Amino acid sequence: MKVTLITHTPIPEKIVASSAKLCYSAATIDTLMDGLTEEKSSAFVDMLSEIGHESPIEHASFTFGVEGVSRSLLAQLTRHRMASYSVQSQRYVREKMFDYVLPPEIEAIPEAAAEYRKAMEEDQAHYDRLTAILKDKHLKEMLDAGMDEKEANRAAEKKAIEDARFVLPNACATKLIMTMNARSLMNFFHHRCCNRAQWEIRELAEEMYKLCIEAAPHLFSKAGPKCVHGACPEGKMTCGKAKEVREHYASLRPNKE
Repeated sequence: MKVTLITHTPIPEKIVASSAKLCYSAATIDTLMDGLTEEKSSAFVDMLSEIGHESPIEHASFTFGVEGVSRSLLAQLTRHRMASYSVQSQRYVREKMFDYVLPPEIEAIPEAAAEYRKAMEEDQAHYDRLTAILKDKHLKEMLDAGMDEKEANRAAEKKAIEDARFVLPNACATKLIMTMNARSLMNFFHHRCCNRAQWEIRELAEEMYKLCIEAAPHLFSKAGPKCVHGACPEGKMTCGKAKEVREHYASLRPNKE
């Protein structure tokens, strides 16, 4: 897995602070930024966190590039609807020796890992054979219809992989660009940094958390699983490791905060 913070709202904490300032003062749009130093911006953001006023943090957004994650993760990720996603298409991009995600629990058992890799190889073979069979059919139809051979080859392959992709596994690796505002990210971290989250999306969430806390330490001062800044909300389903989780997330925070 590779996670990159491609870009984010410039001076995110100052933008959030200025949005909050407009709510609580007689400032005009032209004077919002006047006297709003880094220290005052941080204090404003901390105050918002304390009183639970979350809407101003929606004005800061963060865009990530994500590679080496599974289609299984993608299905979970897009449940977070207050976000924008651009995902590499299996409809337009042919999977040639597709990369895949190997779950750690399977990798830890040689026999299981061997069986898993064999399944991936078989899936690739089925995909390639289906693509070839379908492409031959579509190509003949297109040539018979008078289409140019070069154009027909391209169109026939696209149409073939559109259906052949159905045989590809959830393990198949994908890449995407994702944008979330800070409020949505807070919700994402609350749920997906939790020990009860599935391992792959938890790993993604923690990598995103580390990038966000570095870029805007005050804005994400209470980010992470809910037990970091309060009681565990999982009830009898708790992992029972709140102390260890708090220590872990404390170790991830930048010294400059």
